[in-house]
Amino acid sequence: MEYVKLGRSGLDVSRLSLGTMSFGVPERGNTPWSLNEEQSRPIIKKALELGINFFSTANMYSDGTSEEILGRALKDFSRRDEVVIATKIFVPMRKGPNALGLSRKAIMTEVDNSLRRLGTDYVDLYQIHRWDPSTPIEETVEALHDLVKAGKVRYIGASSMLAWQFAKAQHVAERNGWTRFVSMENRLNLLYREEEREMLPLCRDEGVGITPYLPLAAGRLTRDWNEQTARSEKDQVAKVLFVKTEEADRKVAERVAEVATDRGIPRAQVALAWLLQKEEVTAPIIGSTKISHLEDALSALSVKLTAEEIMSLEELYIPHPLV
Repeated sequence: MEYVKLGRSGLDVSRLSLGTMSFGVPERGNTPWSLNEEQSRPIIKKALELGINFFSTANMYSDGTSEEILGRALKDFSRRDEVVIATKIFVPMRKGPNALGLSRKAIMTEVDNSLRRLGTDYVDLYQIHRWDPSTPIEETVEALHDLVKAGKVRYIGASSMLAWQFAKAQHVAERNGWTRFVSMENRLNLLYREEEREMLPLCRDEGVGITPYLPLAAGRLTRDWNEQTARSEKDQVAKVLFVKTEEADRKVAERVAEVATDRGIPRAQVALAWLLQKEEVTAPIIGSTKISHLEDALSALSVKLTAEEIMSLEELYIPHPLV
């Protein structure tokens, strides 16, 4: 395993991060394809054995049960100071006022709930899951800064927003002497490259680490286009992401298959290798429901694509609607 700094921070993270949206009680939340605790623990343990120290979750994954499963597994299989735990806030965890968004009240409430579920007294990386247009960004950033000063959070990050919004958040932090964001968790893969236009250059200039989610496009880059899995049959969100550009996306996926066949390696390794060779990318967040998924991802670290292969993979891409 390779280890790198997360942006310009001093935090060392593995070159791959294990995402935990696949772990949780299937009957709770919006991921009925998720693995229960008994099924999840061997994958978390194997990730640690392979050298992964960076684990990404969110309060809303499987209605909080993802955090619970991850927290118990890390407590049993590792030491707290050896791992980097990232979680997120924005989506409401209950009905009623002050549940949604990034108000001071919501942030202060939800960080304590996440700490309780994770079974720890601090989160290494606390991320805002979405931009909150109904709360002044000054209120959000100051609240996050206060969590850092209180010792509940070590670093702060952001996810899934427009470049101007992230630039504004960083400016507010700098202007007031508050904690700056060190990471951006955004959607980036061979089927969705809109982040290359503004967000990646902004993060490179600002020294912000990129931790892309859906690096394999919810599995669409790893198998034949019409092949179905338990997740693809039930994941309604993923279906919406690709419906408007399906024909163009299929051609890109087929090109990944061609490169993989020529090299004699799995398609997942080609798609991940393309992402890992981007200078802005710190650690793609890989989802795993099998041990073999982890092993393929680790092998991708040693795959170095040629300039011709990268051009071949990229040339069929068409602009996509912003998500």
